[in-house]
Amino acid sequence: MTGAFLIKPESIEIREIDTPEPKAGEVRIRLKKVGICGSDVHLFLGHRPLSQPVIIGHEGLGFVDKAGEGVTTLKPGDRVVIEPNIPCRQCTYCMSGRGNICINKRVIGVSENGCFAEYINMPQEFCWRIPDELSDEDAVTVEPSAVACHALFSSSSEPGDTIAVIGLGAIGLLVTQLALQLGYKVIAIELNKNKLRLAEEMGAIPFASTTNSQETISSLSKACTDHNVSSLFECGGSEVTVSLATSIAPRGSEIILAGLSEKLATFQPLKIVREGIQIIPSIIYDHPVDFRRTIQLIQSKVLRPGKIISGTFKLYQLQEALEAAAAGNETKLIISI
Repeated sequence: MTGAFLIKPESIEIREIDTPEPKAGEVRIRLKKVGICGSDVHLFLGHRPLSQPVIIGHEGLGFVDKAGEGVTTLKPGDRVVIEPNIPCRQCTYCMSGRGNICINKRVIGVSENGCFAEYINMPQEFCWRIPDELSDEDAVTVEPSAVACHALFSSSSEPGDTIAVIGLGAIGLLVTQLALQLGYKVIAIELNKNKLRLAEEMGAIPFASTTNSQETISSLSKACTDHNVSSLFECGGSEVTVSLATSIAPRGSEIILAGLSEKLATFQPLKIVREGIQIIPSIIYDHPVDFRRTIQLIQSKVLRPGKIISGTFKLYQLQEALEAAAAGNETKLIISI
């Protein structure tokens, strides 16, 4: 089979390797479409060094090609998306219902070969059959949608409340879309005008900035207070957007950290403590509830995540696609295999 390996930062190499045979309890998936995630871009740029060449990618959609021994829930021909974070289900965190922070979890496309290839093997439990009425575009964006669902439902805000979303990459846009569809009011904060326009078309109130000038902080702080923002979702994944979120959060609000910045951010502890602001982490999703819930939301047409797709490339164009994604102007790029 053909696989696209990240061999070093900013260098993808297309290789021919053996097609894997599914083990007991696994299915082999013939991949059709794979989304490019922000974490793929970070790997590509070398922000998270890998110890050896690996096939990255984890937002996979395809068809079951072969079932291993003992597989009972899927059969060849089933259209499925993969859930690419596989907790060990034996550690302290897994046993307490916190598999999303399992330290032993298998991470497809990072700790082992991922989806930018023709085939992948996955445990049957972590493959989700997709209803026929869902388009490929909506199906291939189930995984990031599950991240967005987990983030939104991690907050204490409810439909009818006002939230702010800082950073309109794929996750920020999906949080925005889902919240609006469920009846929240959304303030969208983003530097990129095209992304901000898309959020405005969804029904969000746009604010064109993610900088940390005092003028920006004062303006956004007033807007969040005037609109009675109860939750702020930091989806930008940078130290700038994290610092901005803590600066503009109104008294009594909460900040949901969904971005994955590795750099140090700053905040004033006195403001956080004195004003009763809570900071809540949100990482990936809980198995199995978030994927099941996300697929149902898409099937019910509450969520239409395929709308954020901004371009499609072939597998042999992965290098070009990752470079385009790294430029920061795309909302979601898809690799067609």
